[in-house]
Amino acid sequence: MTAAPLDRLDPSGAVAAAAARCSNVGRWGPDDVLGTLNLVDDSCRVRAAQLVRTGETISLSLPFDTAGPQNGWRGRTNPIRTMLTSGLDHEHGDQGFPHGLGGADDVVFMPLQAATQWDGLGHIFDHGMAWNGRRASEVVTSDGDGVTGIETAADRFVGRGVLLDVGRALVQSTELTDGYAISPDDLDKTLRKQAVEVGCGDFLLIRTGQLTRARRGVAGGHGWGQYAGGPAPGLSFATIDWLRDRDVAAVATDTWGVEVRPNEFDDAFQPFHQVVIPHLGLFLGELWDLDGLADACATDGRYEFMLCAAPIPFTGAVGSPVNPIAIR
Repeated sequence: MTAAPLDRLDPSGAVAAAAARCSNVGRWGPDDVLGTLNLVDDSCRVRAAQLVRTGETISLSLPFDTAGPQNGWRGRTNPIRTMLTSGLDHEHGDQGFPHGLGGADDVVFMPLQAATQWDGLGHIFDHGMAWNGRRASEVVTSDGDGVTGIETAADRFVGRGVLLDVGRALVQSTELTDGYAISPDDLDKTLRKQAVEVGCGDFLLIRTGQLTRARRGVAGGHGWGQYAGGPAPGLSFATIDWLRDRDVAAVATDTWGVEVRPNEFDDAFQPFHQVVIPHLGLFLGELWDLDGLADACATDGRYEFMLCAAPIPFTGAVGSPVNPIAIR
C-alpha cells in the first residue's frame, strides 16, 4: 500500500481514503472483538519466549500517583490513592480480628487512561462507527463497552516486542522535538540502524524521547508542562499504511497520544486514531516509559524481546492501565 500525499486542507478526505485503503473490517469475521491481536498466535508467543537470554525484566510503566502528568483535560486526572485502614488503625483501634491480627487496605480513584495504558477498540469512533463496522451506540453505552470491552483481550498482550528508538536513531540528542512527524522513512532508517525487523504479530514500541525531556522539567521544578495533550513528536498520519503492510499487533509510545501533535491537518484532532482504531482494529499504548529499555537495548544491540503487557480487565472498559514488562 502507498499512502497518498497529505493535504492539510482535507482531513476528512484523507481519513476516508486511509480507512478504505487499510481497513481490516471483516477480516476476522463479523463478530470479531480482537482486531489486530488476532495476529498474535501461539507460535508468535513461543518465538517471543525464545528471545529471553538473560532473564532481565524492565517495567515500562510510569508511576500511578498524584504526581503524574495529567492536567484535568476532559476529566483526566492523576490517580488518587487513599488508605481504608492503616497501621494506626491497627495499633489504636479494634479492627475486629482475633489474636492480635491487623491489616491495611487502600482504594484508588482514577480515569483508566490516566497513566501507562492501552486504548481499547471502543475508545474511538469514525462517523458513528466503531471497530468492525458496528454502530458506536450499539458498542459503547452508559454501561460501558458491551462488545469490545478491554476484558475481551485480557490474555492477548504477550508476544515479541520490538523497540524503535527513533529519538536516538535520528538525532544526536536522543530526543525528537515537539511537533516532529515520524515518517515511514524514519521508521525504516531506525530499523536499518538497529539491525532489526518488525512484522506480523509484533508489538511495536516507539521511543521519541519526549518523556525524557518532560521528566527533566519535573525534576527542575517546572512540572510536566504540556506533556499531556500538548505539542509532541509522534507518528505521522502517513505511517498508517506502513503499519498495515507489516501487520503489527499494537503500537505504543512514550507520548500522550502516539501521533504527532499538533496534528498534520489544519482542522483535525487525532486523525491517526480515527483510522487505526475503528478501521484497522489496532490497539494503541500511551504514556509508556521506554527510557530504561532503550538504554538496555543500546548497550547490547538487542532491540527485540518478550513483552507481557496484560491490561487490567475492567469489564466494559474502553481503555485500561497496564504495567508492561519487557523480558530480555
